[in-house]
Amino acid sequence: MSRLTFDCIGAHAEPYAAAPTLTFRLRITETTGAAIHAIALRCQIRIEPARRRYSPDEAERLSDLFGDVSRWADTLKPVQFTMAATTVPGFSGAVEVNLPVPCTYDLEIAATRYFYALQDDAAPLLLLFSGTIFGKNDAGGLAVEQVPWSAECTYRLPVKVWREMVDRYFPGSGWLRLDRDIIDALGRYKSREALPTWSAAIETLLAAEDDRAAQNDRAEEPA
Repeated sequence: MSRLTFDCIGAHAEPYAAAPTLTFRLRITETTGAAIHAIALRCQIRIEPARRRYSPDEAERLSDLFGDVSRWADTLKPVQFTMAATTVPGFSGAVEVNLPVPCTYDLEIAATRYFYALQDDAAPLLLLFSGTIFGKNDAGGLAVEQVPWSAECTYRLPVKVWREMVDRYFPGSGWLRLDRDIIDALGRYKSREALPTWSAAIETLLAAEDDRAAQNDRAEEPA
């Protein structure tokens, strides 16, 4: 029976993918000397937020995920990031392979909000591996076994790598999901005011709200 160990030795933003993608570099080592013909590898990636410290600004930005800092002892639980898969070619000893990890910039996704809140340092990740190993048995025939559920490794994803990916695919912008009736209402306002973009429509509405708030503050001031 083969015995595998896994390490994540780096990550970078994939420059030519059709959608936002991080590429994780894995080193896989077979420790018994058995030859591996191939591995159909799956990986579940979790964020382990309790494994790092947070600045006051980061803590404030994370309050919608984990609540007030006073509750973090109970609420700072792992967050599901994504699932990924790759095929590992045959090797003996050790091999390095790329694991493409699809990402999203949808700020309603918990993992995206977590990455967005971080300002520097790294995001602590746990990579949990599963899949099928193809090798050779003692009689020279095909041997098939499963990657054990205990196969895992940790990795600290630099925040700058995440931001590089976001800037590559969404330079200077982000995504918000709105209900259709709100989109329709915003579209009518945009057309009525002859505003060139959706951002301009929202900016104009926010400016009007700021003006109303300022007028209310002045009205409440003592004479």
